[in-house]
Amino acid sequence: MKTKFCNGEADPSPLGLLLGCDPGSGGGGVVLPAAGQPPSPLSHGGPEGKDPAAAGRGGGAVSPTSPVPPPPEEEPPLDPRTRRRAYLWCKEFLPGAWRGLREEQLLISPIRGGLSNMLFQCSLPDSIETVADEPRKVLLRLYGAILQMRSCNKGESEQSQKENDLQGAEAMVLESVMFAILAERALGPKLYGIFPQGRLEEFIPSRKLSTEELSLPDISAEIAEKMAIFHGMKMPFNKEPKWLFGTMEKYLNQVLRIKFTRESKTRKLNKLLSYNLPQEMKNLRAMLEATSSPVVFCHNDCQEGNILLLEGRENSEKQKLMLIDFEYSSYNYRGFDIGNHFCEWMYDYTYEKYPFFKASVLKYPSKKQQLHFISSYLSAFQDGFENLSNEEKSKLEEDMLVEVNRFALASHFFWGLWSIIQAKISSIEFGYLEYALSRFDVYFDQKKKLQV
Repeated sequence: MKTKFCNGEADPSPLGLLLGCDPGSGGGGVVLPAAGQPPSPLSHGGPEGKDPAAAGRGGGAVSPTSPVPPPPEEEPPLDPRTRRRAYLWCKEFLPGAWRGLREEQLLISPIRGGLSNMLFQCSLPDSIETVADEPRKVLLRLYGAILQMRSCNKGESEQSQKENDLQGAEAMVLESVMFAILAERALGPKLYGIFPQGRLEEFIPSRKLSTEELSLPDISAEIAEKMAIFHGMKMPFNKEPKWLFGTMEKYLNQVLRIKFTRESKTRKLNKLLSYNLPQEMKNLRAMLEATSSPVVFCHNDCQEGNILLLEGRENSEKQKLMLIDFEYSSYNYRGFDIGNHFCEWMYDYTYEKYPFFKASVLKYPSKKQQLHFISSYLSAFQDGFENLSNEEKSKLEEDMLVEVNRFALASHFFWGLWSIIQAKISSIEFGYLEYALSRFDVYFDQKKKLQV
C-alpha cells in the first residue's frame, strides 16, 4: 500500500503553521505562529515562539513550570493593566479561594520563553487557604498579535488578507479545541478557563527533558508508549494528511523569494538554493508515496523541549512523562512523527555559544535503539502484538524501520525550510541558516545511506 499525499494547501489545523507577517521584517518573510520554539530550533512557529536555550520547537521548549523573574534591565515591571486583567480572569474562572481574592493579594510572575504568547504564573498567597480542590497556581497564557496572521507579501490583495485573518482565527480556535480535548482525556495540562485573549492552564511542577535523556531506555520506551496513545486518538479534525507537503510547499515558495542584505547570509542561502530544493522535494515526495505509513493523529514535534518529566515521579518506572505543546499536531503520517523524534536525538539547543545548537550526527539512534522504541510503540499501539510470533513481530518491526527512517528525511527537509524562513523574520539570537545547512547536510547523508 502506497502513501497517498493529498493535493491542496496545508490545512489550517491546530497545527498552526500558517504563515503570517512579521512587522519588523519589512514585509519580506513569513512568520510561523510562534507557538513554541523551533520545532527544534528554537522557535518553530507555533503560537509561542521559543528561545533555543529555553524553549521547545512547537510551543514550549520552556516548561510552563519554572517562572524565572527576568532582570530589571531586560524586562520592565508588570504593568498595572496586565495585572488587573490577570486578576479578573483568575477571579472569574477559578473556583474556591480565588473567588474572594483581592487584587493586591494575587501573586503573578512572568515565565520566560514565549516570544509571541506571554506566559505568567498566577498564585494564591500562602496566607490564603484553599476551599476545596482548586489549584493554588495556574499558568496564564496570553495570545500574541502574531496569531492574527497578517499577510507578509506587500502585493497581497485585500481578499487574501481577509483569508489570512480567517485562517489565523480558525487555527486559534482549533488549537484551543484540541487543548481542551487533550485536557479532558488527561493527556495534557488541565484547562481552567478560555477567553478571546488567552486561557488559564494547569501549572505542572516539572522540567523538560534534555537531549541526552531521549536515549535512556526507560525514557525512550515511555515516549514510544505516549506517542502510541496519541496516535490512537480520534480527533474532530480533517483526516486528510495535507499538512506535511502542504506546509513544505508554502515554505518552499517563501524560501525561493527570500533575499538577504548581509553578504554572509546571502552566501549561505545560495548554498542552500544550490541543492535545487524544488526538484529535491519532488523526489522526496515520490519516494514517500512509495512508502507505506498509516495516517494517525500526530504530535509532529516530539522533541525533548516538548516532553515534561513530572516532579516527584523521576524515579517511577512509568507515567513520569507528559507531552506538551500541540501547535503542530494534526493528522499526518506515522512515519514522520517517529522519524522526526529520532532526528531530535542529534540536536542540542542548549548550547550557549553561536550558533546556539550542537549537532551530533552519531547520536542518531542505532538500529538496536530504534527497535527498542518501535517494540514499545507497537506493544502500546497494536492490540494483540504481544501474542504474535517472534517472526511476525520481527516483520512488523523491520517494516517500521524502513518507514520511519525514510520519513526522517522529510523531517530534515521540513525543518530545514522552516529555519531558512526564520533566518529572515525571527528576532531570536540563533544560527538559523547554520541550522538549515546542518539539516540538509544530514538529509543528503542519510538519503545516501538509505540508498533512496
